[in-house]
Amino acid sequence: MKADHRHELKTNELADWLANLPEWLRENRSTLVASAAIIVVAVAVYFWIFYQRNIASARGQVRLTNLVTQLPGQKAGLARAMGQQNDQSFLLIDLAKDLQDFGQSTHNKEMSALALIERGDTLRTELHYRSWQVDRDYVAKQIALAQASYELALQKAQNVPALAATAQFGLGLCEEELGNVDKAKEIYRTVAENAAYEGTAAKAAAATRLKTADDYKGMVVFKPAPPQPQPQASVPTIQLKPGAAGSPVVIPVPVNPNPAPAPAPAPAGEAPKADNTPAPTTPAPAPTGEAPKTDAAPVPPTPAPAPEANAPSGG
Repeated sequence: MKADHRHELKTNELADWLANLPEWLRENRSTLVASAAIIVVAVAVYFWIFYQRNIASARGQVRLTNLVTQLPGQKAGLARAMGQQNDQSFLLIDLAKDLQDFGQSTHNKEMSALALIERGDTLRTELHYRSWQVDRDYVAKQIALAQASYELALQKAQNVPALAATAQFGLGLCEEELGNVDKAKEIYRTVAENAAYEGTAAKAAAATRLKTADDYKGMVVFKPAPPQPQPQASVPTIQLKPGAAGSPVVIPVPVNPNPAPAPAPAPAGEAPKADNTPAPTTPAPAPTGEAPKTDAAPVPPTPAPAPEANAPSGG
């Protein structure tokens, strides 16, 4: 009986509320309209903020991808420039500044950590792509900036094992750059033995570096180059092509116009007598158009010997 009575009372209340609803709506119309407007505006603002965040995240991903891919691409160009004694390492300084600005401006912790890790790698790489040797103070300054980037990235990427392992591995590389091999080995051992980093590339790299770190304790000394053989002086040769040589030149020998008479044969049994007759002198050539002059008297021609009486004719 009581349950029926309660059901009847609720039915009467609902009927009364429905009967009074139009009047209540008229009385509270302005309040309802304002409430509906606020709800619509709140929903629109939520979707607008969500849309802007997605757009900003997409733009940030594109920007970060462009920055991260610049370092491998610039290494090849810097290596060629070093071969030509052209220092272009300042390009890496500009890239490191852009990575730092992106890491500080983005609200995404993972992208910020990745940008800071890449900045540390860029600062370390710049030390190895200079055309001249840098001093210890400059190395310490650059490595300090790289360490600050790795440490900040490690704080932001604590929940991302891949990024955290990479940042911690970078700190080990910084210690190696400073010559602190023992400290670097401690960091490598921490990364290699951390179970949370299982399956990451940095964990495998740290294990490999831990085995080879002692090889970099000593100074690297290159053997002197072997002496180069001295080039031998070659005898110059003259090669004439067929037809290049000219025809021989004939130089006429001047003939003495007054030859000396042949000496008479000495009789048998007697030694030949020395001829003390002075040799005729050859007159100097006269100028063109003049006859040659001679100081000596002309020598008469020597008559031929007479034939012997008993000699047969025809000789």
